[in-house]
Amino acid sequence: MTAAPRNLDPDVVQGFGDEWSRFDQSELTAEELRTMFDSYFSIFPWEDISEGALGFDLGCGSGRWARLVAPRVGRLICIDASAAALAVARRNLAGAPNCEFHVATVDQIPLQPESADFGYSLGVLHHVPDTQAGINECARRLKVGAPFLIYLYYAFDQRPAWFTLLWRWSEWLRAIVSRMPHGLRFLSSQIVAALVYWPLARTARVLELLGMNVDSFPLSFYRRRSFYVMRTDALDRFGTRLEKRFTRAQIEVMLHTAGLRDIQFSEEAPFWCAVGRKAQTSRP
Repeated sequence: MTAAPRNLDPDVVQGFGDEWSRFDQSELTAEELRTMFDSYFSIFPWEDISEGALGFDLGCGSGRWARLVAPRVGRLICIDASAAALAVARRNLAGAPNCEFHVATVDQIPLQPESADFGYSLGVLHHVPDTQAGINECARRLKVGAPFLIYLYYAFDQRPAWFTLLWRWSEWLRAIVSRMPHGLRFLSSQIVAALVYWPLARTARVLELLGMNVDSFPLSFYRRRSFYVMRTDALDRFGTRLEKRFTRAQIEVMLHTAGLRDIQFSEEAPFWCAVGRKAQTSRP
């Protein structure tokens, strides 16, 4: 008998099912999808991944990253705890016969230990109760030497103090919005996207064009993103009840604890993206 999943928050799972059903990423242009993909995968060692490789996408959501990974590999296991999200991924990846779909949590990854040639989990494991345990489970499925790419929300460890204070204000808003019914969560997040994300992002873009450094400008990450991406991420940010943030040093410790070595961090946004390789032995 399979053990009941422990490392999940049911409200978070339902919320992401709602998010990907509303934003199935069909409005993303191929160019924007590629740009976003590259921002996460720029440090991934594609040169070591063969055309016949077996890998997994933990928390695949709409399948947007799998769309660009699947053509490069032999078999891609797409995993999500939300059946609604996985239904969206199935539609989006209908033309990728080498993708397999599994409704499962991070403590039920449907792969044998040391069977995967690579894995990735982007923007997922900061939404589970035990992030370290989730990383451990991912690492356990990797072959020795296989790379694992992860993206976890950063704790503003390289930002000025005022930036952190601004985030704390936004946390107050998230605490309210994330506890609303799904319809009100969606409506509230779209108001935030229109009245906060779009004006600040476009202001950052104008300032950048004027020759100013906008790296610390609030929401400057979205200065070249479409309003569709802002709307999606506003729902993601304010509609999700469980969210954790980590410093670069904390992430490095968690990856080491899971048995990953040769850890490399991206020095570009989004923060923090890191990749490590499975060592000879790892903790269960």
